Amino acid sequence: MYQNLLRILAMLLVMHATACEQVDQQESRLDTGSTQAVSASAPGGQGFVDNRQCLDCHQAEASSWGGSQHDLAMTVASMDTVLGDFNDSKFTHQGITSRFYKKDGRFMVYTEAGDGQLQDFEIKYTFGVYPLQQYLVEFPDGRLQALTIAWDSRTAAEGGQRWFHLLPDEVTPPGDPLHWTGRMHTWNVRCAECHSTNLQKNYDAVTDTYKTRWSEINVSCQSCHGPGAAHVEWAESGQGAEPAGNKGLIVDYNTGVAQDLVETCARCHSRRHRVSPDDAHGRAFLDDFEPATLQAGLYYPDGQILEEVYVYGSFLQSKMYNRGVACNDCHDVHSTRLQQTGNGLCLQCHSSTPPARFPTLKAAEYATTAHHFHSPDSAGAQCINCHMAAQTYMVVDPRRDHSFRIPRPDLSVKLGVPNACNQCHTEKSPEWAAEKTAQWYGTAIRESPHYGETIAAAREGDVAAYEPLLALASDASQPAIIRSSALELLAQYGPTESSAGALREAAQDGDPLVRTVATSTLGQMPTVADLETLLQQLNDPVRAVRVEAARILAPIPRENLDMQQRQLLDTALQEYRDTQLALEDTPEALLNLGVLESALGNGAAAEGYYEKAIKMAPEFVPARVNLANLYNLTGRNRMAEQQFRAAIGYEPGAGELYYSLGLLLVEEQRLKEAAGVLKTAVDLLPQRARVQYNYALLLQKLERHDEAQAVLESAYQLNPRDRDIVYALVVFYSQDGNWQDALRYARELETLEPDNPATEQWIERLERRVNPSSEAPRT
Repeated sequence: MYQNLLRILAMLLVMHATACEQVDQQESRLDTGSTQAVSASAPGGQGFVDNRQCLDCHQAEASSWGGSQHDLAMTVASMDTVLGDFNDSKFTHQGITSRFYKKDGRFMVYTEAGDGQLQDFEIKYTFGVYPLQQYLVEFPDGRLQALTIAWDSRTAAEGGQRWFHLLPDEVTPPGDPLHWTGRMHTWNVRCAECHSTNLQKNYDAVTDTYKTRWSEINVSCQSCHGPGAAHVEWAESGQGAEPAGNKGLIVDYNTGVAQDLVETCARCHSRRHRVSPDDAHGRAFLDDFEPATLQAGLYYPDGQILEEVYVYGSFLQSKMYNRGVACNDCHDVHSTRLQQTGNGLCLQCHSSTPPARFPTLKAAEYATTAHHFHSPDSAGAQCINCHMAAQTYMVVDPRRDHSFRIPRPDLSVKLGVPNACNQCHTEKSPEWAAEKTAQWYGTAIRESPHYGETIAAAREGDVAAYEPLLALASDASQPAIIRSSALELLAQYGPTESSAGALREAAQDGDPLVRTVATSTLGQMPTVADLETLLQQLNDPVRAVRVEAARILAPIPRENLDMQQRQLLDTALQEYRDTQLALEDTPEALLNLGVLESALGNGAAAEGYYEKAIKMAPEFVPARVNLANLYNLTGRNRMAEQQFRAAIGYEPGAGELYYSLGLLLVEEQRLKEAAGVLKTAVDLLPQRARVQYNYALLLQKLERHDEAQAVLESAYQLNPRDRDIVYALVVFYSQDGNWQDALRYARELETLEPDNPATEQWIERLERRVNPSSEAPRT
């Protein structure tokens, strides 16, 4: 039975490979048609109360929270809240001059509209406060759009008190998704749920409009503590009894478990995608979200932050997190300010007398020149400048890396990653910094392997990285996010017994992120034993694991499962579908729904979702690729070609698109045209052995013998473990009469498939060709 199911899964792999994940950060578009508050008794109120009821009783916390980043996360535009210069000030960017002014007590901007014409718009809301403040414009369909011109709220001495553009180097004409009226700047999609309390999106897919509501416009008490109605009832009862849930509150921060607080903050302070339709207080983080791993484009290979990843993913890498340090050990949760300034914050723990709470903390004196080798009053003596290097986002907003790492300029030399030393000493080289740190601290740390070296090699597709990657994935001493990142990278090396074993073991790991990523990776290279594991994952207590398993197993015919497996699969698939439907105002969710329908055999429904995604976002290439693949499967290759070429128009540097188009042209027997397209794919994907392999086969068919040989040999150098490539070389040299090289590769093939009698017979024949006088059979 399982063998048939595996074939079904394998057919879906190509389609799955083109389907992107849900958007990583704030994917759900949340609307503001005629925006207003949600009362506790109103639909969607879910027990939320007026925030003033919290503030009236908890006055100390209220005083601390007032004026904080959370309090001012979003406000109605007024004389008290708008920081920008609206006194008829002007700002010019790429030839467009925008004017900021006031009219009848309203704040206005005269700027380029979505149709390319200059128009007047009213500023309805402020968004954020420091170091920049953005401004939101409301449209008739309920969308709020964030201007890409923002106010630098730093002091003039710091370079602030000016208008600036958030994308200074981007060309974003009207119609571009990065234009301020485009989908990438729609508040309802990208930012709303983390800047307001109890946000209700209320998106109407039929009319493509919103009627967003919230309980509080900003990040208020109930954003973190959960709905307050039961707590108010408890407080007003005067009985003093404490019901389950911490005096009527869903979220209890008095458990002593640091992870509970960290996961509450992570719901917004992380790069993640949704795995549930709503964010319910009191649930485990991975019951609502799945955080991004150390993926290329988001993190440097050594785990340092690259793209804006919102703290959580870097903190998970740290020794602090793994020893029970929580956000509130450094940050006041109500004011959002640091508990102490300067080195005093770190020296709460990192001193000769560490707190009893951390008995394993090494006692030492760190605030000395013997440790930091800098003048005590210099920037180099500040802990954060060496151990929390910053990256600047949104032009003026530096974010500290929360992995709390030891500076490694030697890794900068090896991998090209940044280091804290050269962030200050910009005139010096990484080699200089590496030599200095070696003089101060010795060379022991650089002589021990760092996971970043393995991840960097694996990202490049280096075959030699496979074994170290396997070891990293199985190393229980490493943080879960690092092990998960290694598991994710294993997929590119294809199925092997060792990788399958590591993934099966990881699927039962105690950490839910490891289980989730292991499940996803197993789905990309299924074997009989792996399918059994995937079926078991449907019963996992964590939603992220269940829905990932269900997505992979969706194409399995229900008659091949027992009753319990059918029920578990159908339930988890409904969880997955509900999440995507809650996000159907995004092209990513429409893509995921299309992939799901295709897996279930509903081709027409899948086609409809892909077309809807393309209509919503013509530049969204994954939907075009999947639609092209669907056209190809149903014999509509001309329409498939149109989609591939349209996708290339949007992403001319994407080698995968040329690869797919080239294979389609080969299928159409347009071989010479295909050769040019596949050559482009090879140039754009120089590390992809399979691309070179297919190009070589085409060159051979076109009788371009010498070119085919060179490309095939190049493919082998990239991946000598690929059986198809080795087999092709045996055939190539056999057909060419080059028996010596054919025999050499045949013996390579034998090491890859030692129990294949056909390979043994082939070697015998080639040995006789090489040495005709030898008639003795192989032993």
